[in-house]
Amino acid sequence: MPPDSAARRTDALLEPGRNCWRVEHAHRLSFLVDGAAYFTAVRQALRQARHSFFILGWDIDSRMLLVPEGANDGYPEPLGDFLNAVVARRRGLRGCILSWDFAMLYAFEREWLPVYKLDWRTHRRLTFRLDARHPMGASHHQKVVVIDDAVAFVGGFDLAQRRWDTSSHAPDEPMRRDSDGKRYGPFHDVQALVDGDVARALGDLCRDRWRRAGCRNAPPAVDAPDHDPWPSDVAVDIADAEVAIARTEPAYQGSQGVAEVRQLHLDALAAARDRIFMENQYFSSNAIGSALAERLREPRGPEAVLVSPRTESGWLEETTMGVLRARLYRRLVSADAHKRFRMYCPQLAGLADHACLNVHSKVMVVDDELLTMGSANLSNRSLGFDTECNLAIEARGDPRLRAAIGALRDRLLGEHLGVAPERVKDALGAHGSLIRAVESLRGNSRTLTPLEPRISSDVDALVPDAAVIDPEQPLVSDAVVRDFVPEHAQKPLRGRLIGLGVLICAIAILAVAWRWTPLRDWLDLNALIGYADRLDELPATPVLVLAAYVVAGLMVVPVTVLIAATAVVFGPALGAVYALAGSLLSGLTTYLIGRTLGRETVRRLAGERLNAISRKLAERGLLAVVLVRIMPVAPYSIVNIVAGASHIGLRDFLLGTAIGLLPGILGIVLFVDRIVASVQNPSFVTFALLAIIAGLLGGSAVMLQRRLARRDRAPATAGD
Repeated sequence: MPPDSAARRTDALLEPGRNCWRVEHAHRLSFLVDGAAYFTAVRQALRQARHSFFILGWDIDSRMLLVPEGANDGYPEPLGDFLNAVVARRRGLRGCILSWDFAMLYAFEREWLPVYKLDWRTHRRLTFRLDARHPMGASHHQKVVVIDDAVAFVGGFDLAQRRWDTSSHAPDEPMRRDSDGKRYGPFHDVQALVDGDVARALGDLCRDRWRRAGCRNAPPAVDAPDHDPWPSDVAVDIADAEVAIARTEPAYQGSQGVAEVRQLHLDALAAARDRIFMENQYFSSNAIGSALAERLREPRGPEAVLVSPRTESGWLEETTMGVLRARLYRRLVSADAHKRFRMYCPQLAGLADHACLNVHSKVMVVDDELLTMGSANLSNRSLGFDTECNLAIEARGDPRLRAAIGALRDRLLGEHLGVAPERVKDALGAHGSLIRAVESLRGNSRTLTPLEPRISSDVDALVPDAAVIDPEQPLVSDAVVRDFVPEHAQKPLRGRLIGLGVLICAIAILAVAWRWTPLRDWLDLNALIGYADRLDELPATPVLVLAAYVVAGLMVVPVTVLIAATAVVFGPALGAVYALAGSLLSGLTTYLIGRTLGRETVRRLAGERLNAISRKLAERGLLAVVLVRIMPVAPYSIVNIVAGASHIGLRDFLLGTAIGLLPGILGIVLFVDRIVASVQNPSFVTFALLAIIAGLLGGSAVMLQRRLARRDRAPATAGD
């Protein structure tokens, strides 16, 4: 491998109109690594706002504490109250907050009624809006805060819960709790702070997005800031630098799409000479994968190291983005004839053996020559489908900028390896190889662990390709619809939309009642046990139980919760019968809804969440239904709707559901029955039986996982 060249480059990689929007001057630039640094800095800067501030985000939560140990600055601690007080105390100050108008899929992960908490009950000069001006299935994903057009923050952080952490990422960190007092795992991200013309340009970006979202009366630009809101506690990492702003914007309602972030990454990979370092939450982009594979095939191409979380967040991401990452990894391993590609996850002392730090950052460093960081993941949708904003710095051989870019990489690697950044720099110098440097420093209690994503062949067969799960463009083409629903199932929208609207309103009312009325307490263990005797005496009990399953299915209540509740109320024998019958009836109801809605309605309303498994369900019929019941890749009701709208027949659907659910139902009802017995009559025998059943369930899960892994081992190592 050739030595890393330090010669000054005269050709500029950053080119406005190609791989960036604008290149502007920053007097100061700082890297804020992890939430404690970022949230403290953004609170200090917002407190000094005089004219205006913009907050753009994928999510925002009024309940979060920017400084959980207490800011003690005379302002309220919760974010919403803090922003309201900042606006109220500064005459003429206006605040604009724009968040993604999120899909209902994320409703239970987010704050309810943010418009009320951040707009209706706040000062009239504080405005909160939800951004719905994007193609179906896309999201607003830019994470930008601009204050008085004088300073700006850009990166991967949202002002939302479960993001705060220190760089030590201690497993027992007492401050790492959400607004309900629940603990969450270690979290890592990076944000940049800039001033000068770059901050002013980012103010223009925020105003443009504000207008595109349908909002009026954006605060005017501040041409000459009359004060300096730079946080006093933040040291400057780079003084006087040209900084590029790169965007992703999907084509929408006549506007042309922007793919500057995509082109920036491709140009950077093509220009790499020796080493590529990446930190990213996702890794599924076909374009990035192809570009990396091409460089890895070169006899003297660059090394590439990717730091990423071991697992994705939740079932949806694990069975979609996680599968795509494993497929891309398989491609790259096949192309990596010279062994120059590695994936790692950060292992922390005190966590479970297979748990790693939640890496949420989006950073790429190439040859100490180029740095880009921001909101864009290495996924297809971040490079063409969602709105994104990244910053980029190019050294062009300038030793001062090269040192600063390399220092950030060394700082991030040092954090993950549990060593000082200077040791990373020394190891790079001694070995002349990024991979060998990392390998020489691994082995501490806090370290980087090799990551080799694998998937079972059955899951691989069920999950569709990236064009459906992780698209670069809107999923409204006829080709995608044809893959999702057969032509003979096409039914017109007229005559259905009113009924669909009534159904949606009814489900929304039930969801509100479940959240804010005593309805949510009906699944309390003691209450359920108390209901059991009264229910047994009612002649209509079977009808009521089956109806409850149908209603819960329409509300997308997890079927496992229903089965467990049924076992508590009716015991293992009758509970198993009711659970199987209720699950089948609920499944049949939602299956018929999917069939009734028809092809055209699905195309307009369903989006990617239903497309994700439809094709494989249709192709594999009975076997596919059995597999998704044993190893669910989507909520029960969602799978049923998909099956109803696809090729799968009613017989295969019902038979596959019964076969797939029966083992789980038996295991759940027996386990719950022993839990109830242990609560009511605690003794050595009841606890021993509970432990035996738990061991059998756990052992069965492990055996299934190992069998799937063995089946997948041969094709996984063979590559594509």
